[in-house]
Amino acid sequence: MTPVLKGRIQGVTLALIAAGVIGASVDLGEHVGLPRLLSHAQAATSESVTALGSTGTLPGFSSIVESTGPAVVNISVTQNVAKAHAQRTPQIEPDDPMFEFFRRFGMPMPEGKAPQHGQGSGFIVSADGTILTNAHVVDGASEVKVKLTDRREFQAKVLGVDPLTDVAVLKIEAHDLPVVRIGKPEGLKVGAWVVAIGSPFGFENSVTAGIVSAKARSLPDDSRVPFIQTDVAVNPGNSGGPLLDLNGNVVGINSQIYSRTGGYMGLSFAIPIDLAMKVKDELVKYGKVSHGRIGVSIQEVNQALADSFGLDTPRGALVSGVEPGSPADKAGLKTGDVILSLDGQPISRIGDLTARVAARKPGERATLGLWRKGAERAVEITVGEMPMDKVAATREGGEHSKLGVVVRPLASDERKAAKVDGGLVIEEVDGAAERAGLQPGDIILSANGDAVTSVEALRAKVANSDKNVALLVQRDGNRIFIPVQVG
Repeated sequence: MTPVLKGRIQGVTLALIAAGVIGASVDLGEHVGLPRLLSHAQAATSESVTALGSTGTLPGFSSIVESTGPAVVNISVTQNVAKAHAQRTPQIEPDDPMFEFFRRFGMPMPEGKAPQHGQGSGFIVSADGTILTNAHVVDGASEVKVKLTDRREFQAKVLGVDPLTDVAVLKIEAHDLPVVRIGKPEGLKVGAWVVAIGSPFGFENSVTAGIVSAKARSLPDDSRVPFIQTDVAVNPGNSGGPLLDLNGNVVGINSQIYSRTGGYMGLSFAIPIDLAMKVKDELVKYGKVSHGRIGVSIQEVNQALADSFGLDTPRGALVSGVEPGSPADKAGLKTGDVILSLDGQPISRIGDLTARVAARKPGERATLGLWRKGAERAVEITVGEMPMDKVAATREGGEHSKLGVVVRPLASDERKAAKVDGGLVIEEVDGAAERAGLQPGDIILSANGDAVTSVEALRAKVANSDKNVALLVQRDGNRIFIPVQVG
């Protein structure tokens, strides 16, 4: 808020109070002095403040900033871009007298790599100079500098990065540094006040506040992190800074925003600090992080899919594919299973499963609660290790009504090319199938969990479905369940 705007708001507030006094009904036969009028205004103000919080006042953040601010750092990074960009990007510093000459006359820059600069935030977790930040802040950096609040600057060494969780660990050569206190995100409640400290747009140690909007939020590209969603103002440069509760404990690392403009629009996301600290410990000890995997492709269960598989409510993670030879394959998981729990913890959405599996150590044993063909069962599984280049295949099912497809069995060469044992290829779509998103060329492999071996088998499945039929479809090598309304 600018000083001018702030002044205008205060002026409006005073004008409203004055209007309330002037417009009040007053007995002209009774003398009403200024103190009495002010007491009425003060009482009204007091009531308004009391309504804002159970303590009667809004929370103050000064003590949090005083205790934690010194442990928050500004991070400056330098990256060298490839020569392919050299002629578009100046290779000399902007304050060099030749910089303007090259830029103005469009002449090729001197060969070499062009330095690019960026900024982020971080915070000190140990007095000997260990710092947490985001992996994307230091990704590809050739040089990393850390500036403390006392204006001292240090060259930092990147001890390790984990792109999957977007956590990085830095080290500076210093001693007796101020450190943050680590909190417990599980105790954080939706609606609770939280504070962010960082360097938005390079403005070091800026403080913003808001509330927790949601917990365990799964984002499309980061489904292995159960993000804390807040409405705290976070902008470029805040990345890597701490999210704090009202006790001054770090509960998360500010990591991402959802924005159509590139700036803050009310949606910011933080990595839970317990996950970040676990990643930090592994990076410091081993130089890398091992994430668990079970080898399944999964998708969300919507109402139509829940109806198709006989679930009481849309919940769990629907298995749309099992990787051959994977832990899931060895444990006997099948396409069409719905994973409802992991070691007794309910799985509400696919993000719950991916985050919990990724947090497991390879080799650990786990118990999956499944929904298969209308009944619950338990399956023991040994968690495998995720290769760093492995990305989970997650897909969203479409929800849309008899079937409206022209299909035929696959020829032997088509089955071989598609790497399937059977199924029906769609030649034409119309009606319910088209509304559901089916396309010519899709291969229907199963209906409501049973393999489709012929046109007659598919027709029978559709005829016996009261409301929805869940089709397992292979498209461009990927498999997905698509529910189609047939009743």
